[in-house]
This record gives sequence, structure tokens and C-alpha cells, in this order.
Amino acid sequence: MANRQIRLLGDPILRERCPAVEQIDDEIRRLIQDLKDTMYEADGIGLAAPQIGVRRRVFVYDVREDEHAAGVLINPRITESEGTVRESEGCLSIPDLTEVVERAARVVVEGLDEEGRALRLEADGLLSRCVQHESDHLDGILFFDRVSPLKRKMLLAKWAKSEHGANSA
Repeated sequence: MANRQIRLLGDPILRERCPAVEQIDDEIRRLIQDLKDTMYEADGIGLAAPQIGVRRRVFVYDVREDEHAAGVLINPRITESEGTVRESEGCLSIPDLTEVVERAARVVVEGLDEEGRALRLEADGLLSRCVQHESDHLDGILFFDRVSPLKRKMLLAKWAKSEHGANSA
């Protein structure tokens, strides 16, 4: 299919809440394939539709661990969470910036797969972090929104000085 351009911090679509997918049709299947192609090309572990400029509640993931197969979640809802863990996190839409973010250690997410079948995914470790990160994208939340105001200010200053930030201004 197609490797699409990843939208960078500063693009307004990254701050918008995405509407639900009403029907899984050829357009949504193309979107899913484009998300997969783009995620793998960028060597990411997850990618949400708004990151390629599409306002739909869809994301793909592949944490590349034997116990967790790659997948797609459409209209995901985190229905359970447990524990907390603090680990470093980054984002394909904010290249070269990472920060320690606190997330739930384990989540249960429900949604649809690419065939429209109900899906319930229990996730821990890296998959849990990925699912939470990508779900946030669907609500216009970026990883640095989950750090202290001081750290966020420092990250934004670093971004503004970076090659990517200078080019997106």
C-alpha cells in the first residue's frame, strides 16, 4: 500500500479527539495497511491514525515480542488498569525526544479487530505502554502531557531547538 508522512508536533490534528469508526470498509482497511507500512518503515512499535493525518479511532502495534502478536485496534477503550510503572517513552511524532512517563502497569483494552470482530486484549509490559500511548493519540494527548509542567517546558524547548522543531515552526 503506502508509506505515509508522519505528522509532527505542531500539526493541529495531533491535538484533536478522533471520532469512532462507524463501518469497517475498504477505506479503513487501506488506512490500516498504510498505518502498518508507515510504522514498520519508521521502525516504530505503534502508530495511530492521527499521526498520519486521519481522524479515526484506529491504531496498529507491534512490540516485536514473541508473546505478543502484532495487531490492530479500532475504537479502543481501556476498561481496566492496574498498578503503575515509570519508564522512558518516545513518539514518532516527536522524534528524538524521550522522557520517563508513568503509566498503568497492566491494562485491558476492548475494541474491534480489522474484521470488525469484538476484541479484548490484556496487556502488560511494553504492550501495555504502547496501547496506552496510542489510545492517548486518539484523544489528542501526547506523551509529554503526562509529565510535570517543568519537564514538559524543557521538552518543548528542546523540541524547538531541534531540526524537526525548527522545520515545523
